[in-house]
Amino acid sequence: MKRILLIVGILGFAVIGCTNGVKNDNAATNTTNKATNISAENVSTPNRKLQTIGVALGDLGNPFYNAVQKGAEIEAQKIGGNIRVNAVSSGFDLNQQSNQIENFTAANTDLIILSAVDKKGVKPVIDQARVAGRVVIALDSAVDADVDAMISSNNTQAGEIACQYIGDRLKGQGNVVILNGTPMDSINQRVSGCEKSLSKYPNIKLISKEQNAEGTRDGGLRVMSDLLTTFPKIDAVFATNDQSGVGADLAAKQARRKEFFIVGVDGSPDATKAMEDKDGVFAATAAQNPAGMAQKAVEIGNDIIQGKKPDSPNILIPVKLVTRENLSSYKGW
Repeated sequence: MKRILLIVGILGFAVIGCTNGVKNDNAATNTTNKATNISAENVSTPNRKLQTIGVALGDLGNPFYNAVQKGAEIEAQKIGGNIRVNAVSSGFDLNQQSNQIENFTAANTDLIILSAVDKKGVKPVIDQARVAGRVVIALDSAVDADVDAMISSNNTQAGEIACQYIGDRLKGQGNVVILNGTPMDSINQRVSGCEKSLSKYPNIKLISKEQNAEGTRDGGLRVMSDLLTTFPKIDAVFATNDQSGVGADLAAKQARRKEFFIVGVDGSPDATKAMEDKDGVFAATAAQNPAGMAQKAVEIGNDIIQGKKPDSPNILIPVKLVTRENLSSYKGW
């Protein structure tokens, strides 16, 4: 009987020990989940430091995007703390840009700055990034998604000052063509601003505004060559970006036509070079500040990460008119 009681006692102790073991496992599991939750909370906790920036751009072969990259790097250096800036080029391919943004999100990048190649197509990856706690700022091009801030040039102002210059130089009369571009908000705003300025001059005739030069030198050359064939008299050209304007300048040289002048938008190195050429017809450009936009994006992103939201999420950077007359004082990109 004593042996039986001793065996029962040992078994009972073993059962109690196993039960305690299960409780301890549960406690460990709860501790792990709590640690995971704390990590998730830290992603969006104010007052943390900016450490990594991902910059998703259209094409780093374009001087505009090179200037954006440099601006982001300059501001990161100002903030200090060895902030890493990773700029990538998508070649204007939506799938590639989407993959790049997904990679930034997966790599726990603190701040994602993007110049969207497709305002609607990037929405899913932007949504994913923000759900994951990343700060996302759209630069230059608007997006159909909720972002922490949108920073762009004042494109309406760009069109206004460019075509105000045209109207004044023509003294209120003449034939004007617009080299349009890829349908996007920035281009539409530039055209709208131009038309607003030209509307002040009843004797200025807008003879073409729908031709898409695709924002490229080749597109500007092609469209302008066709327009020169179609219209025997053109007095001025508004190119919705400098690259198409430089192409139009080349078309004028090939056709040996010099009776008109060209005004672009960007303030690019190619435009300033064309303006220095006295044999060309490129006369002025409404200059953007891509480096300044990127610096502002990093500044605002850093503020948001530290819990300081901007007064307005939509920030416009002013443009200025650069002409042959004031070109020597223009610092460029």
